[in-house]
Amino acid sequence: MSKRCGYAAIVGRPNVGKSTLLNTILGQKISITSRKPQTTRHQILGIHTVGKAQTIYVDTPGLHANSKQALNRYMNRAASAVLEDVSAIVFVVDSLLWTEGDEFVLEKLAKSNVPIIVAVNKVDKITDKNKLLPHLKSLAEKLPNFHDIIPISAKTGANVTELQTRVAQLLPEAEQFIFSEDEITANNERLLAAEIIREKIMRSLGQELPYSTAVELETFNMVGEILHVYASIWVERSGQKAIIIGKKGEMLKKIGTQARLDLEKLFEQKVFLQLWVKIRSGWSDDERALRSLGYE
Repeated sequence: MSKRCGYAAIVGRPNVGKSTLLNTILGQKISITSRKPQTTRHQILGIHTVGKAQTIYVDTPGLHANSKQALNRYMNRAASAVLEDVSAIVFVVDSLLWTEGDEFVLEKLAKSNVPIIVAVNKVDKITDKNKLLPHLKSLAEKLPNFHDIIPISAKTGANVTELQTRVAQLLPEAEQFIFSEDEITANNERLLAAEIIREKIMRSLGQELPYSTAVELETFNMVGEILHVYASIWVERSGQKAIIIGKKGEMLKKIGTQARLDLEKLFEQKVFLQLWVKIRSGWSDDERALRSLGYE
């Protein structure tokens, strides 16, 4: 049997579990997660190679109708750009819910000729399982070019292997894989490090901090056997800076400790991490500022 190899986009509205799904598929965390919508801002590539199939999953920012700010417009572009350049689309929806956000994503997908697999996520939270089948039938009627509908739980891993198999069947035949079999991501290490730091900020502060927070790596290099990472945390107002630093610097210390532990796990080596909090007014609605922070 010949090999199969290609790209599959993971799309959906914000906060439906796209990044958790990618991490579960890979068996390792490369895409950051939090309960806050629009956590993912970049295209994160996860490489899953099993047997004669290599699927390169593209975890995209959540598609959303609100695109007033430059950052929101960037995320919509990042998510939409992959839809015609993949062999399969995994459309993730949240259990029995169907919202205006899902409808917005559906309108985008209706313009694509790529086969779609609907992943109905968080089925472990559905208490009345009798409601699931009618919901699946309803989804099938909504999607003009759907290939399959699979109920899953990205958190517990239920049916995720089945989803991977169905996706792999949609990939084109290939003489060789694009990436080596032991690679799990094509994203550079600096981006992954910055994203991990940002995740710890979002998880530590929850609703206390507005969405306008970014992380920029100043230094990322080896000194002896230790990886030195120096990063700036950008906010838009002095009040936000005070929140991140916390009383006597305790919050920033907590964020730094949690990020360092995850970085050591990801890179499998000792890490020295230094963080600064800086103010850059209006960066989230400034195209030039976004480019300088890596949003391209």
